[in-house]
Amino acid sequence: MQYVFEGILLGLTLTILLGPIFVALTQTGIKHGIRAGISVGTGIWTSDLIVIFSAWFFIQQINELSKNPSFHFWMGMTGGVVLIIFGIISILNKHEKDKTTKAFNAKTYLGYWTKGFAVNFLNPFTFVFWVGVMTSYVLGKGIDGIQTLTLFSSIMVTIMTTDSLKVILAKLIRSKMKNHHILLFGRIAGVVLIIFGFVLLVRTNVFHF
Repeated sequence: MQYVFEGILLGLTLTILLGPIFVALTQTGIKHGIRAGISVGTGIWTSDLIVIFSAWFFIQQINELSKNPSFHFWMGMTGGVVLIIFGIISILNKHEKDKTTKAFNAKTYLGYWTKGFAVNFLNPFTFVFWVGVMTSYVLGKGIDGIQTLTLFSSIMVTIMTTDSLKVILAKLIRSKMKNHHILLFGRIAGVVLIIFGFVLLVRTNVFHF
């Protein structure tokens, strides 16, 4: 139970951070509904699982890689550019509220999944967080395989639950919003994503001031 409790706390700590992931989830949920928002969330969770399993099986190599300045530079630069592009697209988009019920389109929802995957996977903080937890518990505390699985499963279940709640809440808000509200929110979200992108570029020393 110790690692279940610690996993929940770590998951809650990660999920309350207001970053590009939060913006991507809520913006998609408000504009396109629950299924689209969950598709973004699925992309985010998939990228998390890839980093977790990579860190688990290649913990020494991943730990060294995450400490390499060039790794942070290229990941930060790529992630910053992706966030800026998503932000510009969001600002230019009309963000009109679609009152019709669209049939599920696999290609469309694959696009939402890709957005979630890219925003999360290309963020160096994702690697720093998961590799940091892995090294702290597996190398630092020497926990075994079952305890590791319990800890990370608890973190992921917490993240998936809270992300889903964010999308559901966004959907409820969407039903109360008019077209101009959605347009305004979309543009604000775009500006925020661009700001996050530039912050990421500055932190990785792409820009020097």
